[in-house]
Amino acid sequence: MSLKLQGNILVTGTNRGIGLELVRQLAERTGEQAHIYACCRAPEGTGAGALRDLITQYPGKITIIKLDMSDEDSISAAVQAVGERIGAGGLNLLINNAAISKPALPAPLSATEKKDMMEVYETNVVGPFLIAKMFLPLLQTAAEMDSPEKDEGDKMSCRRSAIINISTNVSSMEKLPETFPIAQMYPYRASKAALNMLTRCEAEDFKNYNILVTAIHPGWVRTEMGGDKAPMTTQESAHGLLNVMSSLSSKDSGMLLDWQGTRIPW
Repeated sequence: MSLKLQGNILVTGTNRGIGLELVRQLAERTGEQAHIYACCRAPEGTGAGALRDLITQYPGKITIIKLDMSDEDSISAAVQAVGERIGAGGLNLLINNAAISKPALPAPLSATEKKDMMEVYETNVVGPFLIAKMFLPLLQTAAEMDSPEKDEGDKMSCRRSAIINISTNVSSMEKLPETFPIAQMYPYRASKAALNMLTRCEAEDFKNYNILVTAIHPGWVRTEMGGDKAPMTTQESAHGLLNVMSSLSSKDSGMLLDWQGTRIPW
């Protein structure tokens, strides 16, 4: 099934898990007009072997960019590198997927230290904040270009210019009594709740530029973070995420949805 996504697409945290599968499916399911910028901390390291294999599998479709979400200089260098490659084309879709969780699950209060909270917040909140801020000119460039959405009466979509923040249902304050007994995860929960507020702020701020900003929960997925008891595969999660992204419009900006497009309460 092809995707209604096109242009320049950037994904963070792509050396494994959901990020790697997002790159794989974007390369497979988008047309020739799409190019994927896959970001990870160590492109030449052993952990990025599967990502490098995708370049061979989909020649000319993927560019790997070095990016450390906790390092402002690294983010700045990545923005410059992508900008030089994109030129006047602008950035159509920015997917903030990279995230960490500390300490080890179930991450109870007794095992959580100050450094855990600070490191998780820096990667999961400050990183996406800086990336959105620094990539904003390229997103604006894409938003100002002619697009089919103008003729359809909706000026916002992931085909035109959008930021997708990968969040989680465990960030929901309303749903916390359901999810807290499974894993306490103080730093992760707090950071993703902050990411939700960042999403709302950006959506309100960037609507003047017709840039869509939405947070999406990918499901409980069998990854290094999700654990082997999770019910979903990365393939299922990425497939759902990309289908939802393809259907988003202005009514979804500033919302928290799941991989099926269902709205999650704050």
